[in-house]
Amino acid sequence: MKTVLVASSKGGVGKTTIATHLAAQSALSGQRTVLVDADPQRSSTRWAERRAGLDSAVLPLDGLGKGWHRSVPEDAQRVVIDAPAGAMRGELDGFLEHADALVVPVLPSSLDIDATVPFLNSLSKHPRIRRGQLRVGLVGNKLKPWTNASQQALELLAQWPYPMVAQLRDSQAYVVLVGLGKSLFDYHSAQVRDHQEDWQPLLRWLKKS
Repeated sequence: MKTVLVASSKGGVGKTTIATHLAAQSALSGQRTVLVDADPQRSSTRWAERRAGLDSAVLPLDGLGKGWHRSVPEDAQRVVIDAPAGAMRGELDGFLEHADALVVPVLPSSLDIDATVPFLNSLSKHPRIRRGQLRVGLVGNKLKPWTNASQQALELLAQWPYPMVAQLRDSQAYVVLVGLGKSLFDYHSAQVRDHQEDWQPLLRWLKKS
């Protein structure tokens, strides 16, 4: 069983979108997938409930309590954790102990990047991250590649000690799909292929975790 934690100290960065898409991709590939919803907004749970009738359904679990990991079925092959919005490291310790990889979404603005620096600095002090037992990857999210702001943000992120493992472009499709209990990976049209390609570096990185 492999466990992926999606977390950020900043709200509105697309954390739940990334968590649900990772869960959908895993389920569509045939893995028994669990989505642990630790965010009080319960958006991930509602997404999984809308998906319940599909062959690629994802099991939602309540992650608000400390004993969440005891509810994960023994036959689960992939666990994706949607962390609480705006949580700092101290609030994530219970998840960091169980995760194999940590995905941190970052928006392409100086304010968002500045707000993420203390979070990443605090993560670097966690024993499992310090020893290299828990890999951390950054995801540039809601990017507009044709703008100077996005390009400058990517240059800044490249200077950080954690690798940039994906660059996801901005699209309203994510909002619509999550509201339907779906993901980009549920479709095969030419319209979504470019967006699906954006995810491939992240998926390859997670395979190594």
